[in-house]
Amino acid sequence: MIPIKDDIPTRRTPIVTYLLVAANVAVFTWQIGGAPSFEASVLRLGLVPAEFWRRDTLLSALVSVFTSMFAHGSFLHVASNLLYLWIFANNVEDVMGRARFAVFYLLCGIGAVAAQVIAAPTSTIPMVGASGAISGMLGAYLLLFPFARVLVVVPIFFFIRLAWLPAALFILLWLVLQILGGLLSDPARGGVAFWAHVGGAFTGMVFLRFFLPTDIRRIRRRTRYLDYF
Repeated sequence: MIPIKDDIPTRRTPIVTYLLVAANVAVFTWQIGGAPSFEASVLRLGLVPAEFWRRDTLLSALVSVFTSMFAHGSFLHVASNLLYLWIFANNVEDVMGRARFAVFYLLCGIGAVAAQVIAAPTSTIPMVGASGAISGMLGAYLLLFPFARVLVVVPIFFFIRLAWLPAALFILLWLVLQILGGLLSDPARGGVAFWAHVGGAFTGMVFLRFFLPTDIRRIRRRTRYLDYF
């Protein structure tokens, strides 16, 4: 299933979400046009889990926690990540406010990295992509807007159907698939960083409460979706 949009309008322009989209596009544009080679850009910006356990590479590994969030491995990779970011992050930003949301996004990315480093401590394959941080947005969205609806593309054999699904159902199905993917694959061999997705999502759910504005009750009265509290 591929999400297209949700049914919750934002109350204000999601500036940070727009800036995150622009930053990811800018970095990927540099990867394909400005870097010495695409492979070199992945090596330069990517995060290598094994480097976290060595004293001589720890500093560069810590820097790569943030650079890896904005680099991607292919056009499809960046496009799919930005689609999810565009759909789910703007409403989270709308509730939190811009400054809190910016910190929250980076924190979810850090949580995603931590999960992947623990799952594949000896991996020397560079990890890139915004999906870990974006997974945190899905985790927060699940708790904030469980009764929202998401329009998804459902491929059925050679046919494509559009369907509105409850956000809770869509995100929980997605989360189950990430957990199954992590259990059925070897994280040290590369491919999809399933445990980064799981780690990011749970980071978002656990830390959401600490990033909500103090006047959350007033916000709750404005929307029927904010039922977590």
